[in-house]
Amino acid sequence: MRTLLATDALQAALVGLPHWQVNDAEKPTAIQRKFVFKDFSQAFGFMTQAAMQAHHLDHHPEWFNVYNRVEVTLNTHDAGGLTQLDIDLARYMDQLAGTMGV
Repeated sequence: MRTLLATDALQAALVGLPHWQVNDAEKPTAIQRKFVFKDFSQAFGFMTQAAMQAHHLDHHPEWFNVYNRVEVTLNTHDAGGLTQLDIDLARYMDQLAGTMGV
């Protein structure tokens, strides 16, 4: 089982992830972000590359896609909250989106 992030470690990590929000300020169990791309093709390309990284990490996001929007929720289900894997995948997604001009 993975180790949950302590509150101070989570707060420190979120400083570097300004577009991500916790689902519950008092008891955060997930982080969320909405990405908006120029079109469906770019959104789908983002999801494809993010899926490859998620598979590599053995950590899979919850996400929802409509046309150019991708809404992502990250949570480590087997730990019951947020772990370093969530932070690592969020950073990867931010970096990937940045290379796509988002």
